[in-house]
Amino acid sequence: MMSIVQETDALARIEAALDTLRPYIASHSGSVEIVDFDDQDGTLLLRMGGMCHGCAASAITLKQGIEQRLQQTVPEVKRVEAL
Repeated sequence: MMSIVQETDALARIEAALDTLRPYIASHSGSVEIVDFDDQDGTLLLRMGGMCHGCAASAITLKQGIEQRLQQTVPEVKRVEAL
């Protein structure tokens, strides 16, 4: 079980990693925001917005872009899902 400090640190690192991806996502008129992070099983729930919401390619962006980057930079993240 993570402490509040560890969870906050993980969220800060997740946010920082997302910040490196946001310019690319924004260049396609999209956005991404954290909804929830379950530190018990490593599941990160994101909301894809803008043109990403409902776009068929957003599933590829989510898994092959966002999830891979986050797993590399924040080892606590095991899975990324979109709301």
